[in-house]
Amino acid sequence: MNSQSLKQNTMLLRFIIVILASCSINQINLCSTYPFATPHVPSSTLKLEGYLSFDNIDHAAKDFGNTHHFLPSAVLYPKSVSDISAVIKHVFEMSGGSELTVAARGHGHSLQGQAQAHNGVVINMESLSGEPRLRFQTGGRNPYVDVSAGELWINLLHESLKHGLTPKSWTDYLHLTIGGTLSNAGISGQAFRHGPQINNVYQLEIVTGRGEIMACSEEQNTDLFNAVLGGLGQFGVITRARIALEPAPKMVKWIRVLYSDFATFTSDQENLISSEDTFDYIEGFVIINRTGLVNNWRSTFNPKDPVQASQFKSEGKTLFCLEVAKYFNPEDSGFLDQKIDTLLSKLSYIRTTLFLSEVSYVDFLNRVHISEMKLREKGLWEVPHPWLNLLIPKSKIHVFAKEVFGNILSDTSNGPILIYPVDKSKWRKGTSLVTPKENVFYMVAFLTSAMPSSTGKDGLQHILSQNRRILDFCKRANIGMKQYLPHYSTREEWKAHFDSQWDVFVRRKSLYDPLAILAPGQRIFRRVTTFQQQL
Repeated sequence: MNSQSLKQNTMLLRFIIVILASCSINQINLCSTYPFATPHVPSSTLKLEGYLSFDNIDHAAKDFGNTHHFLPSAVLYPKSVSDISAVIKHVFEMSGGSELTVAARGHGHSLQGQAQAHNGVVINMESLSGEPRLRFQTGGRNPYVDVSAGELWINLLHESLKHGLTPKSWTDYLHLTIGGTLSNAGISGQAFRHGPQINNVYQLEIVTGRGEIMACSEEQNTDLFNAVLGGLGQFGVITRARIALEPAPKMVKWIRVLYSDFATFTSDQENLISSEDTFDYIEGFVIINRTGLVNNWRSTFNPKDPVQASQFKSEGKTLFCLEVAKYFNPEDSGFLDQKIDTLLSKLSYIRTTLFLSEVSYVDFLNRVHISEMKLREKGLWEVPHPWLNLLIPKSKIHVFAKEVFGNILSDTSNGPILIYPVDKSKWRKGTSLVTPKENVFYMVAFLTSAMPSSTGKDGLQHILSQNRRILDFCKRANIGMKQYLPHYSTREEWKAHFDSQWDVFVRRKSLYDPLAILAPGQRIFRRVTTFQQQL
């Protein structure tokens, strides 16, 4: 037996031990009593191009949220889609009385342990390589790129720009994997025009909870395609995606203005997203009792002419910042300033608060990472991030704002609060993404950071308490809110979240992951053993 075969057999033996160890004492006894419940060990070995690690696994029990830590039994470093298929199929076929689960982990940016698998197997998606990680189709009317789901969006950006192309829709932070954001939605300031990232996918390659490798699109395996988009990893592991591209700009006019009146602020935002002739990016954020405008880790905004804005005093006030951007190429910039002036003239912001900067397209899209590096240098990045992301119907946004910004929150010292509207009327229908019933709703994101050794307003428990107060108010006032990147602990809460989509969600789960092997960290379904299924 050569060293490679010996290594594979050793890994297989340890993998079997992991499965047996995940059985309770009663389940092991059942396995010895009922032959059909005995874990089935295939006659052939588990052949992998990559490898399973049982030692260096601590990182898989951590994520960006840094509040949940569940240690797996093993981490898979796949080199091919077949590796992922083999492991999931192995778990599916051998499970017997086992409760072993499998979770796909991208760049570890989940918030409440969603990409973790307690005593299970975590797949390190960034190690997935296979045939070229990026394959571009630049000709024709609809250019696209086929890309590994473990690739980071920032890498896709740099490679696509070499072809003069760019994806249409982004998240604010680009150091996330393709598969990770497509499993949620991928919403940012371009969503009002192009929809979320799940709206800009032509095709996917999926490994289901049975270990089957399936291609899907709007024309092929449509139900699976819609299920996986925004499906929270419940129906399959995304291994490859075909992403829509468009011609890329080179530069960005990046603008911020302030409002003191919330109704005026939201009216301007809603008018901008409904207009054909508008900005390319539209977001906003809330500033409560702050002294500075550039006071959060989301950007390195450098005003071109800050004189007037620096004279504006924000102490003790609740202000609302509109953040917009216009993309352009230097050779086409002749009438750009005039066009921007025309767009701004229709807005009712405080005239002395205009900030404008001109940056490259890459610097604009990658603005959060630049600030991330500064926080890492100070040791302030790897702290708990008890974020709360809400989708609020347009009809209730003023009621929500009055209570939350006026009473529940006293300041924004522990992180930025994003707020901006989107219109889903042109979004892809039938996906697993859950949104409010109204076409226009607001993304309201509380991007908080709990400072180390803090027991005051920046402490973890204080922030969690504020989050609970916000959620309790939404429920009490019948806001019709939906969580984005949702987190619930009971089946009843998940049913309420999915509402009329729950039955479809359950049907898809039973079809594509009948043993509930995948994405246990979402805590939607309980793992089903083969023995339980046969009963």
